[in-house]
Amino acid sequence: MNPKPIRLLVVDDSALARRFITDSLAPFHEIEIVGTAQDAFAARDKILQLKPDVMTLDIEMPRMDGVTLLKAIMKHRPMPVIILSSLTSAASDKPWQALQAGAVELMEKPGSRVPAHAYGARLAETIKAAAGARLRHAPPEAAPRHPRQLAASRTFSRRSVILMGSSTGGTEALKTVLTSMRGDLPGVCIVQHIPPVFSKAFAARMNQLCAMEVREAAHHDVVKPGLALVAPGGYHMLLQWQGSHYQVLLNQGPPIHHQRPAVDILFDSAVNAGAAPHAAAALLTGMGADGAAGLLRLRHEGAATIAQNEQTCVVFGMPREAIRQGAAQHVVPLHQIGPRLDQLISHPSAMTGTGVDASQPL
Repeated sequence: MNPKPIRLLVVDDSALARRFITDSLAPFHEIEIVGTAQDAFAARDKILQLKPDVMTLDIEMPRMDGVTLLKAIMKHRPMPVIILSSLTSAASDKPWQALQAGAVELMEKPGSRVPAHAYGARLAETIKAAAGARLRHAPPEAAPRHPRQLAASRTFSRRSVILMGSSTGGTEALKTVLTSMRGDLPGVCIVQHIPPVFSKAFAARMNQLCAMEVREAAHHDVVKPGLALVAPGGYHMLLQWQGSHYQVLLNQGPPIHHQRPAVDILFDSAVNAGAAPHAAAALLTGMGADGAAGLLRLRHEGAATIAQNEQTCVVFGMPREAIRQGAAQHVVPLHQIGPRLDQLISHPSAMTGTGVDASQPL
C-alpha cells in the first residue's frame, strides 16, 4: 500500500515562481500540491481550508511579509515551512528571522540559473525531509557568552582542529553550538548544506553572536585558533596540512550525496591530512547520509566523534546513519555538543571514549 502523498501549499507573490515550483515538482508523485497562494492573507485561508502538511513560503510579499506570516503559523497552526528566498535578499535579516521563528529550511528561490528538473529534485527531497521534521521554537538570540579573545589563553597543538557538518535544521543547530564555544579554541571547519551567497550571510550572522571569529572560507585560508571557517555554498572545502599549519582548499568538484559542499569531503580530507588523531568532529541534524562515512574514517584514525541525538535533531538523518555505522563515539543532545567538543579537544586522553549516554552530564 502506497503511503499518502505529502500535501504541499506553495505561497509566493510571483505567478511565475508558483508555476515554476508546481511544474518542477510534477514528476514527484509522493508530493501533492493542494494549492497555491499569492499573499499571506490568501495563504491563511488556504491553510485552514486545505490543511497542508508542508508549506513553501516566499520572504518578500506585499501587505504582509513571509516572516510575519510564519510567526502567526507557528503560534496558531504549527507546520513545517521551507523558506524560499532570492539571492538579492540574502544579505537581509529576514531569512535568519524566519529560521529563528521556526522555519525548517532555507532554499534559493527558483530562477533561470537552475533547470526545473534539478530544482525540483532538490526541493522534493527537502519537502520529504521537512514532512518528518521535529518542530521547535528557538529561543531569542543572546549576546556571546564569552568576550572575543584575540589572543589564545590556552595552548593547543598546532595539529588540533574541530570539524562540524550539518544540513536540514543545521543553521540554528550550529548557532547553538558555536555560541556556546569559547573564543580560544583551535580552528573550526564547518560544512553546512546551504545555497551560494547565503553561506556568507550565515557566517556574518554567526560572527555577530560568537566569541570566536566566524567567516565564509576563502581558498588557501589558514585554519587558526579562534577562527571558524564556513564552506561557501556551491564549493567543497578540504583541509590540508602545510608543514606548520592547516589551510583550506575550495573546489567545485562533482556533488557528493547530491551536495556541494559535502561533509564527507571535509572529513575525508582531514583524514588524508593526518588530522584525525588531533581532531574532534561533530555531525549535526540533517537529511540523508552525508558525513557518516567520513566520520567513521575519522574515528578509525583516532578522532573524537560526536553525533547529535535524535531528540534534539530537526531531521535525524545524517546522525542516525553515523550511529548506525558505528561512527559516533558520543551521542549528545544539541546543547551539550559545544561543551563536549571543548572537553574532547582540551583533553586528548578523553578522545578514546567508547560511547556516552546522551543523558549523562558533562
